[in-house]
Amino acid sequence: MLGVIVLLLSISFSHADPRGKPYQRDVICQQFNTMGKDKFTSLALIMNSRKYSNATYEEIEHVVKDIASLASTCCANGAAPNCYDNGANAMSAKSCDPKSPFPKHPGTSTCCIYKGLERKLCLADLKQPPKEFPTYVEPSNEELCVSFKKDPQKFSSRFLYEYSSNFAQTPFLVILKSTENYLKMIAQCCTTQRQAPCFLQQRLNMTPLHLLTVMSNRLCSSFNSYGEEKLKFSASIMLSQKVPSAEFKDVMTVVDQCTQVLAKCCNSITDDCIGNELTVHIQQVCKNLQSKDSRVADCCKKTPIETLHCLHSMSTAEPIKLPALQWPKNDDLCKEDKNQEIDKYLFELARRNTKLPEVFISKLHGSVEGIVKGCCNSADSNTCLNNKGPQLKKEINKYITEGNELCGDYNKYVFTEFKERTTKMFSRRFPKLSASKLEELVEKRTSLASTCCVTNAPPVYCSEMISNGFKINCPQQPCLLQ
Repeated sequence: MLGVIVLLLSISFSHADPRGKPYQRDVICQQFNTMGKDKFTSLALIMNSRKYSNATYEEIEHVVKDIASLASTCCANGAAPNCYDNGANAMSAKSCDPKSPFPKHPGTSTCCIYKGLERKLCLADLKQPPKEFPTYVEPSNEELCVSFKKDPQKFSSRFLYEYSSNFAQTPFLVILKSTENYLKMIAQCCTTQRQAPCFLQQRLNMTPLHLLTVMSNRLCSSFNSYGEEKLKFSASIMLSQKVPSAEFKDVMTVVDQCTQVLAKCCNSITDDCIGNELTVHIQQVCKNLQSKDSRVADCCKKTPIETLHCLHSMSTAEPIKLPALQWPKNDDLCKEDKNQEIDKYLFELARRNTKLPEVFISKLHGSVEGIVKGCCNSADSNTCLNNKGPQLKKEINKYITEGNELCGDYNKYVFTEFKERTTKMFSRRFPKLSASKLEELVEKRTSLASTCCVTNAPPVYCSEMISNGFKINCPQQPCLLQ
């Protein structure tokens, strides 16, 4: 199984294995003949749905059909020695056709400039970014069974595509086990007389695995979107707002451990890495933080994966009384070795503004870090920081104030009332705006709030939305934060 997983990762627009083409063909054929065409095709469907998570079902179907056809034709007795290589080359050429039915990817045209092995290697490395907005909505039990009985094979294929593309960042063996269990449940419950009790019992049995699928996808998506260092900051901000009584060092201990787990396990295909490692991580979280907040202590009474889900679902705390926040000293900001002064400052800022979602603080982090680094790399860092420091602090305070106002109003009022208040606010600020321009501003602001003023808001999408729709006004001088 491991051999075919590795090779299927490479033969979506195949490329040669460094150990030689015969090895690649022989391993694929061995697994194809052992698994049979149906299981082999299902595995290819899962892997390509994950790789091209924003592709349509029809696009994935074309890729999978060609992969299965390649294996079926070239693994048959008497197949020509060059059958497999020629077929792989044909897939590579087909992907470069402007009318190709394969998944569309921005990097495809760049890869197609190359020839031969270099083109195949480039195409094989393409991978679409994970979905930030899940599209899979599970039908009712009755709808599931009607669809399953009508065409079991089509039902299975559609489900594997939908589920795998929506949880594309879940470690492979977790998604494989999750989809297998789900399809077994459908086959069992849709063919019994007592469907409702069957579904209830099976779903209860599958709850731990389902939570692991959901949570590992969420964590690994953040890891792959942010990268290790940005994720550490993001996670520290979320924890600072949920448990503001926890100190920076306490939070960073568990954050560092979490990113190590994700770096080790998100792309693992050999064992249940994520399940085992997250269990150890959650024990560390509970050890460090349950004494800081009774809500954390309550979460820690559950099983490890339920604890993780409980902590992530936990709302932000009310702000606690803390000393006035001090801007870091210039020498600390410009230490030659890696320092955490900006991280610490924004961590403390988040503790004092627990209702401003993490995506706003993370966006601020990038801007502040860029300005500080620019000064620290200048000929006279002290003068640069002294000149920009006061304005930077003012802009940070203004950004925080406006963010709190936006998200505070959004969470305080029902959406229709929030929209009305936003319209009145813009009308007062900009009395000369045309009706169409006013409506455009209102729509942009309400869309920003409804998407990003929520727990676990999509980081990449919200970063762009904040940049486009959340400007800081600096009438006296140019803005530092943009």
